[in-house]
Amino acid sequence: MLKQLEDVKTKWGGKSQTVDNWLNARQQLLINFCNLAGMDKRNETLPEANEIAHFCECLMDYLSAGHFEVFDILVSDDADGQQLKAHLYPKLTQTTDAALQFNDKFAEAVTIEQAANFDDALAKLGETLEERFGLEDKLIEHMHTTPTRAAHEVRPTQ
Repeated sequence: MLKQLEDVKTKWGGKSQTVDNWLNARQQLLINFCNLAGMDKRNETLPEANEIAHFCECLMDYLSAGHFEVFDILVSDDADGQQLKAHLYPKLTQTTDAALQFNDKFAEAVTIEQAANFDDALAKLGETLEERFGLEDKLIEHMHTTPTRAAHEVRPTQ
């Protein structure tokens, strides 16, 4: 996922401050995810509660930014943009729902019963995020390859 992100940042970075900020938030989310997933599992201990809560906070911030700030600027109102939106948004909503379920289950406190399923839930969330990032990347590509969108894109100030 980090390699995919670097490819997207290399290809489309610097063209929109909003998208760049969002991709940076994605990178931080992935770093936090890797930190949770990479804990020493031989001890069969969970990450600290504050680490899980911080990850969930980053996850919710990232999802919110996509839905409320970024998605609408990525898809044009032309026929192709509307068709893409109709095709991708239901899939994005499914990934959002899965991420919200993870957050609801683990953001506050982890019970003994939940702890037994944490690794599986985190792995499933990783698959969901990978799917979501691929869908989002299609939206980013659409924005930068649609002539009317690319001409109106706001360039970041240096």
